[in-house]
Amino acid sequence: MSDAHNDSIIKTPKQLAGAVIGFLLATVIGIILLVQYVTTDKLTGAGSNSQAPGEIAARIAPVADTGFTFKDANAPKVLQAGDAIYNSTCAACHGAGVAGAPKVGDAASWSARIAQGYDTLVQHAIGGLRAMPAKGGNPDLDDVEVARAVVFMANQSGAKFKEPAAPAAPAAAADKPAEPAK
Repeated sequence: MSDAHNDSIIKTPKQLAGAVIGFLLATVIGIILLVQYVTTDKLTGAGSNSQAPGEIAARIAPVADTGFTFKDANAPKVLQAGDAIYNSTCAACHGAGVAGAPKVGDAASWSARIAQGYDTLVQHAIGGLRAMPAKGGNPDLDDVEVARAVVFMANQSGAKFKEPAAPAAPAAAADKPAEPAK
């Protein structure tokens, strides 16, 4: 064969050995630099600070303490206004007209109901009617709060009802024990 097509830069076995050693040396140096780069920063994995006091306290904290406000069951109830009850309970159905509920502000759908009178509207709201559950599905509501919500919705729809007042608080004298006679 002719040497005319052999244009390689490695012509002797000494040059071949030098090229192989050089390649291996470059590879080893590259690996060493890569390992050094990866290990210079302290890497922490998920849960590596799991024994810190704050992490332990978060794990053993009662679930019921998160996001709840405790209220005294024996404290007197603070009655909410009609618009607050509407926004929290009634708006889900009466805001969009769900299940045949009359939309607030739609005088045509409220006119027949308003004609029945205040007492009938409140009675239906407290006891429930057709698809509407009693007290709009919120049994924690007081009858006065339901009446206020009814007045709010009806007045927004053309009625002129007067908002009911809160019931009178029990007399302070009734709460005190009687003193024994001397």
